[in-house]
Amino acid sequence: MGSSIEKFTEQLEASIREAIVFFSVVIPTYNRKPILEKCLKALERQQLADGSQVIGYEVVVVDDGSTDGTLAWLEERSAEFPHVRVFSQDHQGPSAARNLGVERSLGDTIIFIDSDLVVTEHFLQAHADGLRQGQLAQKSDRLFTYGRVINTCNFDDPTAEPYKLTDFSAAYFATGNVAIARHWLEQAGLFDTRFLPWEDLELGVRLKQLGLKLIKCPAAVGYHWHPPFALEQIPSLIEKEIQRGRIGVLFYQKHPTWNVRLMIQMTWLHQLLWGILSLGGNLNERTMAPFLQWLINQGKPQLALEIARIFLNWYNVRGVYEAYAQMQQSLPSKPA
Repeated sequence: MGSSIEKFTEQLEASIREAIVFFSVVIPTYNRKPILEKCLKALERQQLADGSQVIGYEVVVVDDGSTDGTLAWLEERSAEFPHVRVFSQDHQGPSAARNLGVERSLGDTIIFIDSDLVVTEHFLQAHADGLRQGQLAQKSDRLFTYGRVINTCNFDDPTAEPYKLTDFSAAYFATGNVAIARHWLEQAGLFDTRFLPWEDLELGVRLKQLGLKLIKCPAAVGYHWHPPFALEQIPSLIEKEIQRGRIGVLFYQKHPTWNVRLMIQMTWLHQLLWGILSLGGNLNERTMAPFLQWLINQGKPQLALEIARIFLNWYNVRGVYEAYAQMQQSLPSKPA
């Protein structure tokens, strides 16, 4: 009995080592033509190791109804991007675009990145190595790899940004830089488009229910570019945080677990934390504006944004509890 199990294990490990991979890199985009160009150029410069499991790859770009000429530009520059296949839809959001990308992709393994991510030349090989090592360790493909994401506002040279403590992420499944076998996505049911901006974390809940394990893959590095923080962005950021809180409650309604409460910041601990740090909301966009502007003037917009997250998180927590209270009031009352 023991020898037969050992033989099966050896055969399984050999098949994993010899397994071939064809990657489909799925990228939703909406009005991001300048940074999308850097994203696609980086993907065309991929270096695969000798004897790599990766036999090829495609880049599936789904234009989500852009109004900046993205589709025409991609058609004009198609010769520069031989790996790119382009699809389009009316503006429905990134989760619908990712679903379309998966449906139209050819690969057995899907990599999700955003169109404002610029990757290193060993990005695909790093994900392939991470997947293989995880499969050998677990003797299963019930896993996915999660690469490192470094935030930067350096448009000219985004990959020059060093890794920072604020780049750390504790997310289980996030679409900024993740590789997963296609059949697990199809079994889980792809993205639920009702939960933007929680759609990737909500899918992660379903993947965890299937028993998939997160494998950190720091060698698969992507540099997430965003415009430098400015005070003019604050009203829209506040509105996004309030909306995030509202949708987070719907997320919790679908998956009423403690882990989801932690994700959406619907706990007394988050109320206490952001209440104390914001002095009960007294440190806000008005009172902190002079200090934030001073940091921006000193050439530290990223630090200013991180400090602004104190009151942004306070708005988020308030949005969560206001939406939760409304949900409770809308529930039918129990008969006496």
